[in-house]
Amino acid sequence: MITNVLRTLGTTGLACYPVGFGCYRINHGNEQHEAALRSYLDRGGNLIDTSANYTDGLSETLAGYVLKDYPRERTIVVTKGGYIQGQNMALAQKHDFPEVVRYQEGLWHCIHPKFLQTQIQLSLDRMQLKKIDVYLLHNPEYFLTEKEHHAGPAPADHEEFYRRVREAFRFLETQVDAGIIGWYGVSSNNFGMPSSEPAMTSVSRCIEEARGLQSGHHFRVVQLPMNLFESGGALEKNNAGRTALEFCDREGIGVLVNRPLNAFYNHRLIRLADFVKPGQQPPGVEALKEILKPLHDIEQRLHTELQAPLAAGGNKGLAATLEEIVPELQSASHWESVAGQHVIRPLHSWLAQCQQRYGRDMRWQAWRQDFIKMVNPLFEDITRHLTSGEQRTSDEVRARLFEAGYPRCNESLSRMAMNVLVHLPGLNCVLNGMRRLKYVADAVGAPELPPVDALTILQNFRRSLETSCFVTG
Repeated sequence: MITNVLRTLGTTGLACYPVGFGCYRINHGNEQHEAALRSYLDRGGNLIDTSANYTDGLSETLAGYVLKDYPRERTIVVTKGGYIQGQNMALAQKHDFPEVVRYQEGLWHCIHPKFLQTQIQLSLDRMQLKKIDVYLLHNPEYFLTEKEHHAGPAPADHEEFYRRVREAFRFLETQVDAGIIGWYGVSSNNFGMPSSEPAMTSVSRCIEEARGLQSGHHFRVVQLPMNLFESGGALEKNNAGRTALEFCDREGIGVLVNRPLNAFYNHRLIRLADFVKPGQQPPGVEALKEILKPLHDIEQRLHTELQAPLAAGGNKGLAATLEEIVPELQSASHWESVAGQHVIRPLHSWLAQCQQRYGRDMRWQAWRQDFIKMVNPLFEDITRHLTSGEQRTSDEVRARLFEAGYPRCNESLSRMAMNVLVHLPGLNCVLNGMRRLKYVADAVGAPELPPVDALTILQNFRRSLETSCFVTG
């Protein structure tokens, strides 16, 4: 059980554990994800952050499935709305909501009250809740970034953006009055940008819009990305001479931060974690074969029982294909960029063909269920296999972190990176994706590490990036 070190979330009166459970990639039906969420709650964690668009609603569904087994007053549920993808795309095309930002094919966005009303109800239904503790507008800056595609945004675009935010706030106040939500706010990737950035979003301007509606407004929570490389929320003085954290601390606004271990630097994702033990070589081809062996065995079972051609033709299946492809990939991000076109789409096509041919055979139905249950965790194992080759980058991050003033220790890089954020003044909760039990065990202990001079460390770390080249990969 973790030590009780709950923090007040701004002036909401809600008390949260310093590390929250981020639900970005969790999925109802995945036993590992469910076990991880239960472990987090059993260890004393109490804040769950999800969104209507996370795994197309299945993230909220899993959260609701688990939460029904815990006292409601013991947990804080944060969810978000604004994205139009998947099921929401069909909904938007049917209802023709006003003020939709058609950002790109398959990705629209909307914070109009008519759309938000549908989203709140769908979130309540999926999570089997009567009330949402905190409801956030999810990345409303899509309006501004879309304008960047057309030589904007102009000053008039910013005024229109905050008008839309204000009208969304007006609607959310009615939901507070109705007892449907407790508090509301904004989750924006752009709160930490310099003021000179055209698509920068301002916490101070958001609170102005809320105050313009009523003095006793319920705009009390913001969320933004923050990590060792992306520290603008703690360092950029872009809110009336204060940083986002300083401004929120002064105004009593609760602050949640996401992506603590996934940093974007020079157009590349850097995972702030260790992948092999110090001095250990990254896994090679033999380790990959061990990962793929269960897949190879289950494919041969299908070939033997039904004489069915496997995914790559004849008796050559997905395992053989992956054994050829994976060693040629340079990184986990490279795998994610090619998997859809070269692995997942052909696999879906093959499954559909087999379903059409063998769908009435009980042996196929049983095999298909076992196969689907196996393949998603296997893809995650491949990601980890490839990521383990990135330990060199992790070692350099650790060295720079020590040079920036972090006390030398033997803790994991992920815990150290989390510990810096946990001790930033004005930050209430660090949201971490914890889809596996070992991730939960690693993350929830971060607040119990010795305190560090977090702000100085971030300043020094940023200075090191500005003065010397950081080698990635």
